[in-house]
Amino acid sequence: MPDVDARDLRNALGTFVTGVTVVTTLDADGQPWGFTANSFTSVSLDPPLVLICIAKSASTLPTFEAATGYAVNILAEGQRDLSGLFASRHDEKFARLSWRPGPAGNPILPDVVAWLDCTMHDKIDAGDHLILIGQVQGFAHNSHNPLGYCRGAYLEFGLELEAVQAGGGDVRVGAIIERDRDVLLLEQGAALRLPTGRTIGSTRDRLSLMGELASVGVDAELGFLFAVFEGGVDVSLWIYYRGVASGGSAVRSGAFHPLSEIPWERLPDAAVRSMLRRYVDERAEDQFSVYLGDTVAERVVPLNHGA
Repeated sequence: MPDVDARDLRNALGTFVTGVTVVTTLDADGQPWGFTANSFTSVSLDPPLVLICIAKSASTLPTFEAATGYAVNILAEGQRDLSGLFASRHDEKFARLSWRPGPAGNPILPDVVAWLDCTMHDKIDAGDHLILIGQVQGFAHNSHNPLGYCRGAYLEFGLELEAVQAGGGDVRVGAIIERDRDVLLLEQGAALRLPTGRTIGSTRDRLSLMGELASVGVDAELGFLFAVFEGGVDVSLWIYYRGVASGGSAVRSGAFHPLSEIPWERLPDAAVRSMLRRYVDERAEDQFSVYLGDTVAERVVPLNHGA
């Protein structure tokens, strides 16, 4: 077997966007136990089977290995604190929770997007984890937005939709595009600006963000939302994403500038300068937040809360 860099492999696996769950059970004395997991998947509809993975190093392993079943609680947006609590070593995780037993008797947490209560179907030894396959005995779900997780950061899927709906007027979409820790700035006379468009669009639409990137010879992939802020007279709302460019070809009507050497004096828009300065600061730590606000006031929503 080839040598595998475990950290690099974990980073690669971390690019897969997942939901966030809290898996719960009861021990032999009827006491509730739980842990945060994103290693959850459906296995079969007939019979209804799901699985979760638990690390052999987990302090909760003996309890779950001996359990007759477990419940999967799929967390909603706004439940990051709950995820953090069950990912911690806190001794009294259920002390202030008004949980209830599901049809199979396992703890169901309040206000989750969905829950599935299961009896144990099978246990499979798999490397440094134990796979627990459960047979669903009862479930429920609602229309709330789920909490997401990718690359060590929490995601809120409803944020972008809410931002667009709140605009009420002319919306523009922009991007902070990186290549080898350089950021793309396009020329506009003597000034510089970030690439923008009326929509994200496609490379065939020259009025879209992707169309503008294609027109200057940049092949880029958009990532997470980075900033939403009110514009001025002509634009009611700006939405900016993070992105990564591939290839090393020259840029038409622009260039990639090192993050440490951005010509700030050539960026005339105060809101864009403020946003980009925050990006540079957060890029140094690879810990990003979402900026919500306007050129005067702002609210910053952290993306990376917990492990």
